[in-house]
Amino acid sequence: MNGEQLKTILWLRWRLMSNQWRRTGGLGAILSLIIGAGAVVMAAAMFAGGLCGGIFGLREASPQVMMTVWLIVTVFFLFFWMIGLLTELQRSETIDLQKLMHLPIGLGQMFVVNYLVSHFSLSIILAVPLMIGLGIGLMISRGPQMFLLIPLALSMVLMATAWTYYLRGWLATMMTNPRRRRTVIMSISLVFILVSQGPNLYFNIFQNREALHGNSEERQQQREAREAATKQIYENLIAAQGFLPPLWVPLGAQRLTEGNPFPALLGTLGCLGLATLGLRLAYRSTLQFYHGKTGGKAPVKISGARKNSGPRDKSKTTFLERLIPLVPEQSAAVALATLRSQLRAPEVKMAWGTSLIVTIILGGSFAFRAMPNLPDIAKLFIATGSAVLPIYFLAQFFGNQFGFDRDGFRALILSPAERHLILLGKNLAGLPVVAMFGGLLITLTAVRLHLPLPTVLATLLQLASLILMAGLAGNLLSILVPYRIQPGTMKPTKLPGMAMLVNVLFQMMFPVALLPVFFGPLMQFLWHRLHGPDSVPVNLIGSALLCGLMGLVYWQSLAPLGRLLYQRETKILGVITVEVE
Repeated sequence: MNGEQLKTILWLRWRLMSNQWRRTGGLGAILSLIIGAGAVVMAAAMFAGGLCGGIFGLREASPQVMMTVWLIVTVFFLFFWMIGLLTELQRSETIDLQKLMHLPIGLGQMFVVNYLVSHFSLSIILAVPLMIGLGIGLMISRGPQMFLLIPLALSMVLMATAWTYYLRGWLATMMTNPRRRRTVIMSISLVFILVSQGPNLYFNIFQNREALHGNSEERQQQREAREAATKQIYENLIAAQGFLPPLWVPLGAQRLTEGNPFPALLGTLGCLGLATLGLRLAYRSTLQFYHGKTGGKAPVKISGARKNSGPRDKSKTTFLERLIPLVPEQSAAVALATLRSQLRAPEVKMAWGTSLIVTIILGGSFAFRAMPNLPDIAKLFIATGSAVLPIYFLAQFFGNQFGFDRDGFRALILSPAERHLILLGKNLAGLPVVAMFGGLLITLTAVRLHLPLPTVLATLLQLASLILMAGLAGNLLSILVPYRIQPGTMKPTKLPGMAMLVNVLFQMMFPVALLPVFFGPLMQFLWHRLHGPDSVPVNLIGSALLCGLMGLVYWQSLAPLGRLLYQRETKILGVITVEVE
């Protein structure tokens, strides 16, 4: 690649970025510029913080402290890099090589350009200036030998990015089946969440559960045993640093503080060697993909319709043919079709699984944590909060009910179904998930706090009120500000500036909109302050009144919102069916 070709490729990259900004409108461009300026400011602040920390904070630090500081910096980078990796695995190349294969440009050169562009991520913008500033500060305060930390840290970053790029290429080569690829991405995300929450589960559930048994002397012995076990785990991790390449950075920092530069030099050479190996494997994987080699397996050709194993038993009712009691047939069909579509989408199951895991973690931590004796009034508000939490986790499904349909939305508007029944069916599709999450968390809360039956019934009524509120707000937002969800991900496409602003405000104001559900506990609190008799279930009565009121408002809103959907359905179709690169 000569200079003119490189100039053209860079111009193409800039043109793609400017087109993305232009599609978002004036407000979106302004927000993008603000985000870019904020990233520059954060990078400068991280560099200044690292510089000052190296000069003043670590001037007299011991080798153990130096190792701990660089361990924290390394884990900070790896954690945010793994979060970004979950997004990068779902993204295509910055510049599609397949569209340039007819030009006199080497694939290796374009591979290098795409690899370098992949470094523009938040984790690198924050971590690399911090590492460089910290290395320069230590060189000023402790001597020129500390300069070896800078190439050691940068080579570790290069190694992480190289193997990440190889993982992306491996997925592109091996996971040619889109659904299987999305399933792998979902599994990686869930494993990452479980691993990151492992310490929380261990210390807040298992450790606290052990502390709930025995007298004070036994609890003291258990505490000392846990401290000894934790110290042993820490020592094992320190001993394992030499076998874990990312931890060569804190090990090299410790040895440099002790006056031994060889571990830092060997760590730099080792990270560079592993980075070279990762880039080589990534390049070979990319070549296999663009040359049509998908793991050595030829694509399967289907020459005709799939043969049925036998005649269909007409006496059996399929999932989509089922009827929901007390629900119009059109709404039941929309609800079942939407639910089946979501159950077949790995990214939706990943979002549901994440919400379920968070619910179990929070509920388990709350159930096994040692708590002081709470007044009965406080238990009412905690129970109501357990009903609010699942609704908040699933707000993205309520606020964009048509964005997941994409081209399937055309079948809805061409169908003879009444529009308000379509909205009802969309809301019913999310009911099983919300009821499962809410019921699980309410059950854990009721068992842990020993809630009486009237309080549990009141909390269930509050959950029903929350579902009606979320359905009403979600119907309005889905009609007015729809946006397309990319297949295989939960990421929205490039939004216009106003739509982006409205969705941000919706996410911020959504908890505020759910505050009326605390009407029942608040009335119970006021009744208690007025010294009313405790035999009157004020919370249950207030929650029942709120649920009835929200049911009436929701039912009355279906008809006008259905007419609004009929007026805007062509605009919604144009938004959610057009692919945006």
